[in-house]
Amino acid sequence: MTEVIRVESLVKKYGDVTAVDNINFSIKKGHCFGLLGPNGAGKTTTIEIMEGLISPSQGEVLYYGKSVDDTMSQQIGIQFQHTALQDFLTVKETLNLFTSFYQKTTSHEQLIELCDLGEFLTRDNRLLSGGQRQRLLLALALINDPEIVFLDEPTTGLDPQARRNFWQLIKNIKAQNKTIILTTHYMDEAEQLCDDVVIMDHGIIIEKGTPAELLTKHFSDI
Repeated sequence: MTEVIRVESLVKKYGDVTAVDNINFSIKKGHCFGLLGPNGAGKTTTIEIMEGLISPSQGEVLYYGKSVDDTMSQQIGIQFQHTALQDFLTVKETLNLFTSFYQKTTSHEQLIELCDLGEFLTRDNRLLSGGQRQRLLLALALINDPEIVFLDEPTTGLDPQARRNFWQLIKNIKAQNKTIILTTHYMDEAEQLCDDVVIMDHGIIIEKGTPAELLTKHFSDI
């Protein structure tokens, strides 16, 4: 299976603090790859380096064997942990705005169907529920038809039903053979969605493998 991303000897330091400490992993095409760990583990810093938003102190991230460059922003989709949307725009107007940022885009009809936006297209985005807002943010991450989609803790704060609905959306995206990089606090979420998992703490990788392998290794009960 094709290797899409390789992270090699990645280090990120902020003064005396080492946020990411010499980590290595690779991600295969069409897989959902999970980064797990508590707050402060280094997940978001790692993701931001992979997205090209910040530079590493040492090491590199390779896409199909090549270093990250300025063209990557057109080829990846990102759902940030916190996203500010323009006030006083409806969901449909927000889609139109973000479409103007990219050279290549997905049709709105596909996004509306895939992310189930139809019932609130004319609603001001400030009036959306938590689950509706996350579905809109997912649509915005997919608007440029990316091969690789980054989802940074996308279900934090959602109620159980909204979380499960969002899981199904992610499975639908994966069925299109897109590669997904997911950060999460929840092992149940990783078990449902991820093919491979890396667990970080204090900037280092403490475990890696499939969810089934990790559960078998560390838990003997149900």
